[in-house]
Parts: sequence; structure tokens; C-alpha cells
Amino acid sequence: MTTTPTSAAPDTAELPPKPSREAKRLSPAVRYTLPTAAFVVSIALWQLIVVAFNIPPYILPAPTIVFESFIEELPTLWDASLVTGSEVLLGFLLAAVISIPLAYLIASVPIVEITLYPLIVVLQTIPKIAVAPLFIVWFGFGMLPKVLLTFLLCFFPILVDALTGFKALDPRLLYITKSMGATRMQTFSYVRMPAALPFIFSGLKVAIVLAVTGAIVAEFVGSSAGLGYVLLRASANLDTALMFAVLIALSIMGLVFAYAVEFAERLVTPWQRKH
Repeated sequence: MTTTPTSAAPDTAELPPKPSREAKRLSPAVRYTLPTAAFVVSIALWQLIVVAFNIPPYILPAPTIVFESFIEELPTLWDASLVTGSEVLLGFLLAAVISIPLAYLIASVPIVEITLYPLIVVLQTIPKIAVAPLFIVWFGFGMLPKVLLTFLLCFFPILVDALTGFKALDPRLLYITKSMGATRMQTFSYVRMPAALPFIFSGLKVAIVLAVTGAIVAEFVGSSAGLGYVLLRASANLDTALMFAVLIALSIMGLVFAYAVEFAERLVTPWQRKH
């Protein structure tokens, strides 16, 4: 028995708006050429401003200097990216594995919602940056405190969107499936989970961006490896070009993870492609 989900994911304020219908009608060549041209023009203006105003490299290095630094430090940036990427991935996956089942439990059992949800909201109001030093004191300078801080930043967005998805299902569908003799597992597999998936992926898209931020913040507080550590070292040495190179590496990492989540969404929710 299969049932087509009747709900779609809501717009998420933290994400950029999706292309309009008019933008989607443009040819692929135009849709890819215009953003590329805008990026190239921005880099050219950056280079022009640095040269025209003779800005010192320690204040604002030219794009050519940043590119040279990126190439020279590529082995260091790659090793640091592996460390930071591992922290991001572990914290993000841990948040997804815990928050999605918890959201289903809260949505399905009223007593759990009454008991746990207010506590979760109160804990969410605590600034995560303020917790980072405590994690360093409790767990040392290894990977664990970075993973935990990343987990905290990712947990609530996924939980809220997943909870919205599980509650958004029309109750009449549940009555229909029950009257047709569907088991609880069949109802979850073919009705509740497919209907909630667009909402869940909406939360995952927000969380993966926050995951990179969480890992970097934790590395700022205390670390001996990772892109955050390289960024702090470059700042101490006034190596602005290397700082920009680290930012480029972070941008690439964020794009890779974001597109990986989007690719997973397209695989898991093929019916969404029609919208």
C-alpha cells in the first residue's frame, strides 16, 4: 500500500529563496553563465579596488595573492579540512539520528511532548558559544567537544522541522490507513515518514550550514588542528592572505555538504521534483 504525501515543506527563513518559475524557464546556459559572470566581475572589482587604492596586503590582499596563498598552503588546508569536516559530519549525523526519532516520539505521544518539549526549548535558548568553554574543560582539546557543539547547533532546527512534518499530516489519512488494516509500521513507512521528509530535509539544509559554524567556533575556543586553528594562527601572524584562503576552504566545504544534503533529498523524495 502506498500513499502519496499531501504536504510540502515550508519555506525556511535561513535559506535563500528558490528560483522563481520565470528563472526556471531560462536555458541552462543562461542560468549558469549569469552567476559565473557575476562572480568573475566581483573578483575583478576586488582586484581593481586593491590596485587602484594601493591597499596593503595585510589589510586586504588582492585575489591573485589569495589564490597564490591557497595553492601554497593547499596541503595544510587539506589536512585541516579533513579534521573540521569530520567534526561537522559527526555532529550533523548525531543530531539527525537523535532529533528525527525524538520528533516522531513527541508528535506521537502527547505526554512526551508535554514533558520534554518545553525543556528542549529552554535548553535551546542557552548561547552555544557560552557552552563551548565548558566542553573544553570537561572533554579536553580533542574532537569530542567540537562534535558536541556542532550537535547542539544542528539539533534544534532538525527537531523543529521534523516535528512540524510529523504533525502536518492530515489526520484523516491516518484514519483511512487504519480502516484499511495497515499496521503501525506500514502507516509510518508509507504515510507519515514520506509526508514528513520534505520538512525534515528543510531542517537538514539549515543544520548543515550551522554545523560548519559550530565546528569553527569550537576550534576557536581550543584546538590544535582544523581550519579554525589555521585561521587563528594566520590572524596572529597578520597573514591576511591565508585567512582568506581558509575562508575559501570553508566555503567549499559548506557547498559540498549543502549539495550532498540536496542530492540526498532528490534521491529520497523523487515526487518533490515535480514541484
